[in-house]
Amino acid sequence: MSGIRTYQSLRSLVTRLRDDLNNPTKPIDLVLLYAYNRTGKTRLSMEFKDAGKRKNKGIADTLYFNAYTEDLFIWENDLAGDTARYLQLNSDSVFFNGLKDLALDETIASYLSRYADFDFDIDYGTWKVNFRKGEAENIKISRGEQNIFIWCLFMAICERMLDGHVSYQSNQYLYIDDPISSLDDNNAISVACDLARLLRQAASRTHQNGNPAPIKVIFSSHHALFFNVMCNEIGRAKEGEPKVTHKRYFLHRPNGEGAFSLRATDDTPFFHHVAALAELQAAADHNSGKLYTFHFNALRSIMEKTASFFGHADISFCLKALASEEDTALYNRALNLLSHGKYAIHEPTEMGEDNKDLFRRILKDFISTFKFALPDISGAKVAAAAVAPGPQANQPHE
Repeated sequence: MSGIRTYQSLRSLVTRLRDDLNNPTKPIDLVLLYAYNRTGKTRLSMEFKDAGKRKNKGIADTLYFNAYTEDLFIWENDLAGDTARYLQLNSDSVFFNGLKDLALDETIASYLSRYADFDFDIDYGTWKVNFRKGEAENIKISRGEQNIFIWCLFMAICERMLDGHVSYQSNQYLYIDDPISSLDDNNAISVACDLARLLRQAASRTHQNGNPAPIKVIFSSHHALFFNVMCNEIGRAKEGEPKVTHKRYFLHRPNGEGAFSLRATDDTPFFHHVAALAELQAAADHNSGKLYTFHFNALRSIMEKTASFFGHADISFCLKALASEEDTALYNRALNLLSHGKYAIHEPTEMGEDNKDLFRRILKDFISTFKFALPDISGAKVAAAAVAPGPQANQPHE
């Protein structure tokens, strides 16, 4: 694996990502980023977009999908009559530029039919979307179904962009951050496969004269299954299709704030699993670490994934492999009690000394029993900031 590089600001990190995509000697088509929630993925996507506008004197070069995209759709639930329910599109956003002329309904419906069983009607005069299922009109769909509809609309827009529609001719990049939430695993796999297919088209895009005109892509996600499917689909050779050149990174903030670190994970998409253990080990260090109550949640989550990897239903498989029966019972009680209820809230509440000692015992036994080879995620070489770090007070939070 490659070493770690640390970036002191979002701007310097964005510069690195754009350099990856546009390296004059070895450019790539796509960057895949895995990062936990609360790392700053949304802010990174917005900084990537803003960097393009600064470079092009206010003209955007990036079509993006992130939490802001989902916020462009607002429900009107008709609280008085409880009948005329619809989704309102924010027509002031440039995201919908040219939407009336794009004739997207059929393309949206084609995608939507793969994941859901409801229909829709878009009124472009009022920018309202009504939903129906069978004979039921103006139905309220679930949050997951709403996210699926928004995603299908975005995919349809992407197709028009790849076709060279005039409304999106300035776009040279796609930035897609956590496209799907509230989605079951089966649909997550289907959506990832469809997205990978679209990104292959972006990488191999040409002008009408046949000259290469690729759309470069950044994709980021905290969803382990979605990320792994994307890695597999993008990395797999497709007969009759050009190879998609790409890089995979684990993005994290070593101290939970400030600097951002990138570690290449080209050979192991699931590097984040052991990286999380390494972070827990750093937090458990007697001299330099700090243990908070939510670390029990993180450890339990890793144990659950480990048990699942070995084909077992719950963490009892991991606990039975540890130390003595007495320790197994103690560890089980601790993980059940301390990773639920008020302890599960991600607030920076430091553990008491007794719980710290117990946490260290469980972590040490777990790592040694399953023989994890943990990376050094703290000794990263600092990359020079392309732009001096500026205040981030006005940046949106995830």
